[in-house]
Amino acid sequence: MPSPATSVAAAAPRPFYKSLHFQVLIGILAGVALGALRPSLGTDMKPLGDAFIKLVRMLIAPIIFCTVVVGIGNAGDMRKLGRIGVKSLLYFEVVTTFALLIGLVLVKILQPGAGINANPATLDAKSVQDYAGPGKAMHTVDFLMNVIPDTMAGAFAKGEILQVLLVAILFGISLGRFPQGRSIINGCDNFVHALFGVMEIVMKAAPVGSFGAMAFTVGKFGLKTLIPLAKLMGCVCLTSLLFVSIVLGTISRLHGVNLWRLLRYLREEFLLVLGTSSSETALPGLMRKLEQLGCAKPVVGLVVPSGYSFNLDGTSIYLTIAAIFVAQATNTPLSTGQEFVLLIVLMLTSKGAAAVTGGGFITLAATLSSLGTVPVAGIALLLGVDRFMSQVRALTNLAGNAVATVVVARWENELDRGQMARELAK
Repeated sequence: MPSPATSVAAAAPRPFYKSLHFQVLIGILAGVALGALRPSLGTDMKPLGDAFIKLVRMLIAPIIFCTVVVGIGNAGDMRKLGRIGVKSLLYFEVVTTFALLIGLVLVKILQPGAGINANPATLDAKSVQDYAGPGKAMHTVDFLMNVIPDTMAGAFAKGEILQVLLVAILFGISLGRFPQGRSIINGCDNFVHALFGVMEIVMKAAPVGSFGAMAFTVGKFGLKTLIPLAKLMGCVCLTSLLFVSIVLGTISRLHGVNLWRLLRYLREEFLLVLGTSSSETALPGLMRKLEQLGCAKPVVGLVVPSGYSFNLDGTSIYLTIAAIFVAQATNTPLSTGQEFVLLIVLMLTSKGAAAVTGGGFITLAATLSSLGTVPVAGIALLLGVDRFMSQVRALTNLAGNAVATVVVARWENELDRGQMARELAK
């Protein structure tokens, strides 16, 4: 029988300096310091960040596949699966529309581009073409066709989230229809637990990856690049903060969830996103923690991966503000009708922002190119600060997808509120 001293030692809290979120924060701060003091050396740290992101990305496809297959295979009711999908898409559309509207209202009030007086003819339009080109072909039909992989193995090879999700849904439905599929479902369940074990090993490198990514960002672009566009950065940050506080806060409150406790519960994932400027690094951890929170596996498996493509609240805010900012900075007048058309187009194109690399910036360039009302060369003004704004976008996207999953789980009565209360109280 263990002695009282042994029991006390076993129950002792883990030292704060051993927690992942503290170590990642130290890595971020060290990266900022190195990038600011030794820019060339900071730029050389890029492989550290890239290697960590690649380690995480190699696990995303199999984790999504196994989680969705197990969730659907155990759910049994295909009508329930359809309800989850429809409710998720409805939620995504309503909330991202609010994000676009809030961005439009605040950018018109704060006028971050006023007084810049940039001449589109003198801007570096050539540098913009690298971003505008890849996005031109991504129309609605192309986006939908891109969801279907050329081969089943190709979905995993490319790491396309929606392609993997489609394959997993079909596979899960198939396995749930015959008794022999039970052994495969159990195998997938065991395999996903092993994958999360691998993820725990990979996460030990998170502080180093965050250090490398942040050192590169600050070293290459420099904190001084933020000064000329500080008003724009402030507008994006303020709008995102208001969106999270008011819109997501209200939605959470109406569904019996304390938003700030939920965000605190996901603090490690937020710091990973902040350090790497990539929301993908948080996807596996987000799925696992939402299951631990009490959300049913089918809900997590469907809402989180689809939300990474369709529920981009932060990207929606950025696209609206950036588009109107370019118009203000280049003294391009826009009528109310033209702003409305811009909003409608962004509402559609923002859904495909995750389908191509550098989604937000590419989508903005492609949208302005197709409309012709705002000079696309004007987004050259954003090149120096886009990397920093991508962090704000990714953080807001992560918060939005966490809330969306909890809300849909509550709608489906698939949320263990007792478990949630215990997890959020930790």
